[in-house]
Amino acid sequence: MNPDFNRVTIIGVGLIGGSLGMSLRRSKLVNEVVGVDSCVDNLHLAVELGAVDRYTASPAAGVAGADLVIIATPVGATIPILHEIWPHLASGAVVTDVGSTKTKVVQEAENLLPPGISFVGGHPMAGSEHNGIKGADPYLFENAFYLITPTTNSKPVALKKVKRLVAGIGAKVVEIKPEKHDLAVAAVSHLPHLLAASLVNTVVSLPESESILPLAAGGFRDTTRIAAGCPAMWRDIFYTNCRQILKMISDFRDELTLFTGLLQEGNMETIFSKLAAARAVRVTLQGNVKDYLPVIFDIILTVPDRPGIIAGFTTCLAGGGINITDIEILRVREGEGGTIRVGFATEQDQESAIQVLGKRGYTVRKAF
Repeated sequence: MNPDFNRVTIIGVGLIGGSLGMSLRRSKLVNEVVGVDSCVDNLHLAVELGAVDRYTASPAAGVAGADLVIIATPVGATIPILHEIWPHLASGAVVTDVGSTKTKVVQEAENLLPPGISFVGGHPMAGSEHNGIKGADPYLFENAFYLITPTTNSKPVALKKVKRLVAGIGAKVVEIKPEKHDLAVAAVSHLPHLLAASLVNTVVSLPESESILPLAAGGFRDTTRIAAGCPAMWRDIFYTNCRQILKMISDFRDELTLFTGLLQEGNMETIFSKLAAARAVRVTLQGNVKDYLPVIFDIILTVPDRPGIIAGFTTCLAGGGINITDIEILRVREGEGGTIRVGFATEQDQESAIQVLGKRGYTVRKAF
């Protein structure tokens, strides 16, 4: 079967662009991947890592003859790049992006691009604390949401091709209007990042911060992990989605004000109710999104701390024909042991894993 796109040009071969290139080449979804980047070292490394077949530093030269152009730069650079490349695009080409905000980009693209060029807005909900091409991963998009933001102006053929490509790299396609997209990501992505950065800065501003930060436990680390993201990228996101982020800040401030009043009143009963309501939503979150992502069936292993322990239980599972979907080290005590979460695609695999590992002497239970 011939691929929908022969030549794909990726402008920006960082974490997302590099991962896309790796995934497209690994899956043989395209015949050639051309990389474009302002940093020649990034381009050299992209070739070494198998993210692109060839490269150029010139966006105009890079898009020449391309069937698909993916703009994988920080969102603040997307519109300037569109202005730079549109005169050089081949007739019938499709352009998409990976930016975290969509309304302004989609409007500008549809106003700018000539009738023979199609634009399909895209946003992979995937990432890593590792920035740049060095962090690229061909499996980054596996089972991740990939939001596609068509409008009434979107060409059905182009939309179908982009959706097929996204599905081909293992992502879950979700169609959403650009305006709704921007509100959704402001709520579940942009506000959390702003809060994580604010929490770190709040603690650092304390006179006793040097003695407090070493005490940071799992809650603080988990809550603030995303604050390690690229500041330039997040600055652009906040700028381009300012209106929706301001709305979410206002809504969140209302919630904080409510908690402030309850604490001042000593109303622990209502505080308990609010905490219980939040917990109920959080623990069922995976089930609530089952229409988009498959439910993962977890087990919890308690294991000793010794070399080869992970290889040991994974070999047992492989011998039983049980495939692991996800794995995470939850906590460990040096020299003693720890707990590991292992996830499976089906409840049957979960049950089989418990039986297989239990017979081998592992302490294992179903995660709830």
